[in-house]
Amino acid sequence: MDSWYLPWFLLFSAILPVVPGLPTRENFVKDVDGGLDQDIFDINEDLGLDLFEGDIRLDGAQDRNSIIGEEYRWPHTIPYVLEDSLGMNAKGVILNAFERYRLKSCIDFKPWAGEANYISVFKGSGCWSSVGNRHVGKQELSIGENCDRIATVQHEFLHALGFWHEQSRSDRDDYVSIMWDRILSGREHNFNTYNDQVSDSLNVPYDYTSVMHYSKTAFQNGTEPTIVTRISDFMDVIGQRMDFSDHDLLKLNRLYNCTTSLSFMDSCNFELENVCGMIQSSNDNADWQWVSQVPRGPESDHSSMGQCKGSGFFMHFNSSSVSVGATALLESRTLYPKRGFQCLQFYLYNTGSENDQLNIYTREYPAGNVVGTLTLVEEIKEIPIGSWQLYHVTLKMTNKFRVVFGGVRGAGASLGGLSIDDINLSETQCPHHIWHITNFTQFIGSSRGTLYSPPFYSPKGYAFQIHLNLSHSTNAGIYFHLISGANDDQLQWPCPWQQATMTLLDQNPDIRQRMSNQRSVTTDPFMTTDNGNYFWDRPSKVGEVAFFPNGTQFRRGQGFGTSAFITHKRLKSRDFIKGDDVYILLTVEDISHLNSTPVQPTAGPIVNDLCMNFKCENDGICIVQNGKAECRCLSGEDWWYMGERCERRGSTRDTIVIAASSTAAMFALMLIVTLISVYCIRKKYRRRASSNTAAMTLENHAF
Repeated sequence: MDSWYLPWFLLFSAILPVVPGLPTRENFVKDVDGGLDQDIFDINEDLGLDLFEGDIRLDGAQDRNSIIGEEYRWPHTIPYVLEDSLGMNAKGVILNAFERYRLKSCIDFKPWAGEANYISVFKGSGCWSSVGNRHVGKQELSIGENCDRIATVQHEFLHALGFWHEQSRSDRDDYVSIMWDRILSGREHNFNTYNDQVSDSLNVPYDYTSVMHYSKTAFQNGTEPTIVTRISDFMDVIGQRMDFSDHDLLKLNRLYNCTTSLSFMDSCNFELENVCGMIQSSNDNADWQWVSQVPRGPESDHSSMGQCKGSGFFMHFNSSSVSVGATALLESRTLYPKRGFQCLQFYLYNTGSENDQLNIYTREYPAGNVVGTLTLVEEIKEIPIGSWQLYHVTLKMTNKFRVVFGGVRGAGASLGGLSIDDINLSETQCPHHIWHITNFTQFIGSSRGTLYSPPFYSPKGYAFQIHLNLSHSTNAGIYFHLISGANDDQLQWPCPWQQATMTLLDQNPDIRQRMSNQRSVTTDPFMTTDNGNYFWDRPSKVGEVAFFPNGTQFRRGQGFGTSAFITHKRLKSRDFIKGDDVYILLTVEDISHLNSTPVQPTAGPIVNDLCMNFKCENDGICIVQNGKAECRCLSGEDWWYMGERCERRGSTRDTIVIAASSTAAMFALMLIVTLISVYCIRKKYRRRASSNTAAMTLENHAF
């Protein structure tokens, strides 16, 4: 543990996970969006934008009802530029959105390096995009004021990838009714549908939960909904702006022929008897058991919480049946890293001794090592008794490896043991902190619904709290506060460019199917309050006096966030609340490096001058790199051009043929060398044998 964590950690380690507080003064929190839950289309309408379907920019070559054909697909890795006009918070949110694409699809993003076509993300008026790769070189995508939400970015990039809105499908009227008399005059065309001869739903059912669906209030001229779902239960579902739905991902992965996602590695809820390919180690003296309940608890798994008959399994290490010090090792299947960093997430339940512990190991297999090297990564101790707890462990694996769960019997009486469930492993960054709120539903809509998290520290050393306001009748609000901390004398004030990301976790067992609700805010050191103070200045200077439950006094700076984080209806949907527990994942990153302008390929007259006499063949693109003209060659999924001027064509088939031919030639050469060597050795042996025989004959004659 870093030294600057220690004083506060010791002081507040006993603090309850939820800190109810006095009602917060309204002027001591600031809403990033004025307290309004504006959808993409509301933002654009308020700006007076008349875009196709509210957020689509059409170019002259694109018919309003055209389907985006194969020629308008992007490559699986899309070049992009984050323009200087973007706000700092927006830049961080966009990079987070790219991570969700990597986790759930084969679509990747890379900084532009001179490719012929790329996406230029800038802060324009409103939130909008073109549909598909328009082959115009620099293709603009706007993330304007109040558009810096992760699902808004996902929505606009889905347009860029080739998707229209869900309610424009040809079969739309089978699932929703459009209330034409409630639509703003002149905006009726936004509710047109596409003929199924020119628009492809990719054989995926109509999706009420799509991030590409209009909300029920889109383009309304009053207070009544413009879209009414034919199944009433979905009225408050359409228009979600949290994350991709399952069907969004199905369509995206079908359109781009994705078979795997880039950063996902493994997910296991132990529903099948093969326990996800995990194995019991031969180097322990106890075993993990596949069970659906344990007499002393848990009474059910975490995945389904006992709601599904005939299912609901987890792995259990019975520490009551073994002696102190006994271990049980459960090893994952072999995994193959690509990015060099991973996040392991799982739920853990303890009914054994307070001294039982779970050790997380990795078994790494460097080249030539078939046994593997076992390394202890983390010891999890003081596990709370009697409830499921969420844990994250950061890994940094570069060679193929296994994850090993090691249950250890501790001292003291044990009536149960350790249980694990809902394991997820991905090549993503772990959150810095987890705020676990128990007995959650009692706070919703209650006067006791003003909750403050325990104190946390950012990697840079800034102390902070999260304020969750559940007392409103319809919405939950969330705010980020800096608080006085142990390191304040060594820190920079006002606090510069720390992006706080607050994620309400959807506790679906599979990380790919989660639709977590996320909001990010960034500390702008130049931002001021109404009285002229710097908003993010040192809390001891600009904050208000507050008290922790143990009576310790501190100062809390003004909160920054939104009163429209999530509606209570959505909060009670999905798996946000599970076993009456809620988890808020917290990350505070220094994004000051995003202030600098990225180095981009040279453009303009210099390119024209240097490339004038340097022609690229086969539609290659000439760029200037380090003052020298170079070619960027075209490539497809299994073919590519290469050479200084893209003059040679290669393909996977050619590579295989060359490799096979080379292997055969090498084998033939080795066979010839072997035969010659055998012949020479035999000939040499015969000569030596003849010499020995002649010598023996001379010796016999001598006697």
